[in-house]
Amino acid sequence: MPSASSPTPPTPQRNGAKRVIPRRPLAAAAVSAAFVALLYLVELVDVVLPLELDRNGIVSRSLDGLDGVVWAPLLHDGWSHLFANTWPVAVFAFLAMAGGLGQWVMVTAVIWVVGGLGVWLVSPDHTVTVGASGLAFGWLAFLLLRGVFSRSLAQLAVAVVLFALWGGMLWGVFPGTPGVSWQGHLFGAVGGVLAAWLVARADRRKRSTARPELPGSLGA
Repeated sequence: MPSASSPTPPTPQRNGAKRVIPRRPLAAAAVSAAFVALLYLVELVDVVLPLELDRNGIVSRSLDGLDGVVWAPLLHDGWSHLFANTWPVAVFAFLAMAGGLGQWVMVTAVIWVVGGLGVWLVSPDHTVTVGASGLAFGWLAFLLLRGVFSRSLAQLAVAVVLFALWGGMLWGVFPGTPGVSWQGHLFGAVGGVLAAWLVARADRRKRSTARPELPGSLGA
């Protein structure tokens, strides 16, 4: 006797684009802590050994200083500089992993490269720029805009909290404080905006290419 059965509809999945906290928070916290530990290890080596690592930062418009784009975020001008960057880097890196480690690597790479090249192009001649604050500004800009692009109320709420706690950082994209690279802050933030746009575009492509299964019947 013929019988028919319908496939069980798939269980709705929470949209990863709207996630606020990383799916695996302990792993994300470990990655964030490991990155901060790397910054402290580099600074300790720079202090203990006479290597003058800070000279490997970004030297504006110098071909010899272009490789500083790779090294500058790992270097700091003393412990006080590193201490000032520690909490923003740790918190923003953790929250930016809400979309997964792979997405975080892409976002960080965009901020790293855009911020570094912007510093190399715009900073005053013979200036050496170091520090992870460009990454912090980039992650903050990414976190502030991702909720707008994904239309997530939860992410927007987190953005409001972040702005309340660290919104004053955004003034660092303007000139005014001697010895502070506003160029690094500005172009790091530009990298964060670009990364948020790229992530939103990728999410839209995933949604547009996804096709729901059509109901059917099986005869037996």
